[in-house]
Amino acid sequence: MIKVKVNNKVVEVPEGATVMQACEAAGEEIPRFCYHEKLSIAGNCRMCLVDIEKSPKPVASCAMPAANEMVIKTNTKKVEKARKGVMEFLLINHPLDCPICDQGGECDLQDQSLYFGKSTSRYQDSKRAVNEKNFGPLIKTVMTRCIHCTRCVRFMDEIAGTHELGAINRGEGMEITSAIEGGITSELSGNIIDLCPVGALTSKPYAFTARSWELNHFDSIDVSDAVGSNIRIDEFNGEIKRILPRENEEINQEWLSDKARFFYDGLKNQRLDKPFVKKNNKLVSSDWNKALDTIIKKINDNSPSEMAAISGALTDTETMYTAKEFFKGINVKNIDCRFNLSQVPFSNPNDWLFNSGIENIDVIDKLLIIGCDPRREAAVLNSRIRQRWLTGSLDILTISTPEDLTYKFNSLGNDISILSDLNTQIKIKSFFNNANFPMIILGDSILSTLQGDKIHKIVKNISKEANLIRKNWNGFNVLNKYASRVGGLSVGFVPSEGGLSSVEIKKALKRKKIKVLFLIEADDFLLNNNDLEDVFIVYIGHHGDRFAGNSDVILPTSAFTEKKSLYLNIEGRAQFTKIVTSKPGVAVDSWKVFKALDQKLSSVIKYNTHEGLLKQMFNDYPLLRSQNNAQKLKWEVEKNNKIKLASEINDFLVKNFYQTCCISRSSENMANCVREILEIKKVNNGST
Repeated sequence: MIKVKVNNKVVEVPEGATVMQACEAAGEEIPRFCYHEKLSIAGNCRMCLVDIEKSPKPVASCAMPAANEMVIKTNTKKVEKARKGVMEFLLINHPLDCPICDQGGECDLQDQSLYFGKSTSRYQDSKRAVNEKNFGPLIKTVMTRCIHCTRCVRFMDEIAGTHELGAINRGEGMEITSAIEGGITSELSGNIIDLCPVGALTSKPYAFTARSWELNHFDSIDVSDAVGSNIRIDEFNGEIKRILPRENEEINQEWLSDKARFFYDGLKNQRLDKPFVKKNNKLVSSDWNKALDTIIKKINDNSPSEMAAISGALTDTETMYTAKEFFKGINVKNIDCRFNLSQVPFSNPNDWLFNSGIENIDVIDKLLIIGCDPRREAAVLNSRIRQRWLTGSLDILTISTPEDLTYKFNSLGNDISILSDLNTQIKIKSFFNNANFPMIILGDSILSTLQGDKIHKIVKNISKEANLIRKNWNGFNVLNKYASRVGGLSVGFVPSEGGLSSVEIKKALKRKKIKVLFLIEADDFLLNNNDLEDVFIVYIGHHGDRFAGNSDVILPTSAFTEKKSLYLNIEGRAQFTKIVTSKPGVAVDSWKVFKALDQKLSSVIKYNTHEGLLKQMFNDYPLLRSQNNAQKLKWEVEKNNKIKLASEINDFLVKNFYQTCCISRSSENMANCVREILEIKKVNNGST
């Protein structure tokens, strides 16, 4: 630690800290445009000037290292004059279009010109104008407003890792532009909207729809993937206007994927707002009592072994818990939350959790990624891996992953069978030699193959033998890509003894052994329509998605922005969504569907309120109350070195990042991304 005097106040800061950090440690606010805590230092806006003793002129505090016994002044006449001069230069070419700028009310330039700028301008010549750029369907540009802070350029280089933006020309002719015409293809591109300190980059879907001071803010969580990113939902007049990231260093830092940020418009499209019952091969609107009575009749007409239930990607934990209690009451054992046919074991939380914790990616030194596409399955988590890799302290090895991850790695190939090869296992163990914080990320994608159960056992064995499991460290991690998965496994929405798994339910449907199928928001269950002939389908969900039209009964439910509901992220962290907008029509929270059915049948469910449900669920599953307790559970390995895998080549590339659930498939914003951005990628890859 070193001692620094800031405005006659002595503070201690770590060696290597900048003058700006020392000033902030002393409680002084330093204006800045180009500096950002998560990006490299550029030092090009010069707004952060301070006075340092023995320095002949003001110094850019963001780029100057603090030295022991340094004396700093932040409020001298010289500093004040310098900042006013910098602000005057910044405003020379800036258009006076605040009344029509979407950044109005949230603009750093507006705020700092008020506190640190002059009240008049001496500039009389014509302002320069810059042509607009096409940054794609999500980002609106007004590049005449750009002050060349280069935050967007540095973000794309350092965090997103796609190197799609840069500066061209020099001096007054300098412009920020994309490397390739047509837009930005990164899955994290929307973050440059938040980073832009002026109105040069704003949200295209949000443009001219509301003013920042009119919005109501709600803290919630993202359900577009399983990371559980913290978000802020902004609502106006009963409609969601935008979604922004909420800072949480333990999960998403301050970033958010484009899907999570922009898929909100899908919440108002193709919504189910009343029950439907099929009559004469046509769905007709009904009321709740008739719809429930139709289901009860089918339940009574079929044996428990002829019924099954599958939950989907967005199903909340309360619904799966209540559904499990209901099906247990009528002796139905064929239930599963693994709608993508994953064969991940469900007896021990260590088998399905991201045991190391997301935040600990910041310290790992050896990483093996197996059978997944972290760039598109968990974009924010992938950016964290890149940030760690950029420090030079991380070596990465992969098996069966795409080639375009945003960091360099050594690949052992895309043939799944090499995992059971003895030489490959020796290479992996050698790779982890002397690793202080080793990590394996095993994709749920590869566990969804026919050999998924064998792969899980092999990787668990490797983790044990390579010393990834230690007293205070568990380096075995499963990357789930669906928001509901960890919650479903945690409350036991899986087949009980003698019950059929999702893989077996699919086979039973093909053999016409299942007569009644409950699909709880399970729009992505891997079935063909031919498999559903002669099956009575009960669809419980909030969007008229893939299976809704094939159903015999449709029951409308609320989406994640219309209810308080519990989701567990990949590391087992329990988080709640919040009520932002009202439910459409007569839709209800989905757990109430099973409560209503139970009242007409077995009456085993005793709670009547959401609070009572949570109390009962937490009593049955105490681990839901806390975070990351799975690391403390016993680590069990079924040792078997004789498992052999058949050859299967797959890189598990996610071909469509933008449409992975019923909400994103109903989103016009995401449809625009598919139409424009995915086409750009095809052209760039030379496939068209």
